[in-house]
Amino acid sequence: MTDATKEVAAPTLVPPPAVVLVEPQLGENIGTAARAMANFGVTDLRLVAPRDGWPNEKARAASSGAAHVIDNARVFATLEEAIADLTFVIATTRRPRDMTKRVEGPEAGLAELVAETRTGPTGILFGRERWGLQNEEVALASIIVSFPVDPEFASLNIAQSVLLMAYEWRRVARELPAAPPPDQPPATRQEVTGLWRHLVSLLKPTGYFRPEGMAERMERNLFTTLSDAGWDRQQVRTLRGVLNHLDPQRPPRSGD
Repeated sequence: MTDATKEVAAPTLVPPPAVVLVEPQLGENIGTAARAMANFGVTDLRLVAPRDGWPNEKARAASSGAAHVIDNARVFATLEEAIADLTFVIATTRRPRDMTKRVEGPEAGLAELVAETRTGPTGILFGRERWGLQNEEVALASIIVSFPVDPEFASLNIAQSVLLMAYEWRRVARELPAAPPPDQPPATRQEVTGLWRHLVSLLKPTGYFRPEGMAERMERNLFTTLSDAGWDRQQVRTLRGVLNHLDPQRPPRSGD
C-alpha cells in the first residue's frame, strides 16, 4: 500500500457530504454511484425524481453490496427540497455557463466544502445521464466544480463523477485542521432561496426585471449574487425583516 493509499484509507471524523442525483434515469447508474460512495465512506444518497421510481431492484443489484447506501436513500420531488437543509453545495458540470458562478477544480472545490463542513451539512449535485444539470439547478449551488478532462473525450458517467468527488473528499477531509465553530450558523440553501424569492416578489411589480426576454436570466443572476454572499442565519433574518418593512402590501403597524 502506497503512502497516498494509506492516507485515503485512514478514517476521518469530518461528516461526509450528501450526494444528490438529479433525475437519474437508470437504476443501474444509481447502484454504481452508491457503490462509489460506499468505497469512500459517503452514505447520504438523495434522489430527485428518479425516472423509474424508487425503490429499484436494479440499483440494489448494481450497488455490489452497498446496501446501506441504497436502503437509506431518500427521494425528493424537487432539487430545492433535496438541498434545503444544506449550507454549502457543489454543482458538478463540464459545460460553460452564462452566469457568474465561481468554478473550481476538484481539489480546491472539495477543500472548500470540507472547510464549510465545520459550519453545517454540505452536498454535491450530479446531473442527468444525458445532459447534466440545467442552469437554474446550477444556480442553486454555492460553487461549480469541473473536472480537468481531455476536451476530446470529456464525457464522464455518473458513477465516475461520484467516485472522483468522493475520493477527493476523503483525501482532503483527513487534512482538515481543528477549528472552532462559527459564532452564527450559516444560512441553509432553503433560507437563501427564501430571501431571493422575497426580493424578487418586491422587485417584479416595479418593472425591475426588463426587458421581458431577459427577466429569467436577471432573476437567476440575482440568486447567484445572493447565493455566493456567505450569509449566516441571523443576516438572512435581518434582511427578511428589512424587506418586510419595505413591502408596500405590509399592513402598517402602530407608530408607523
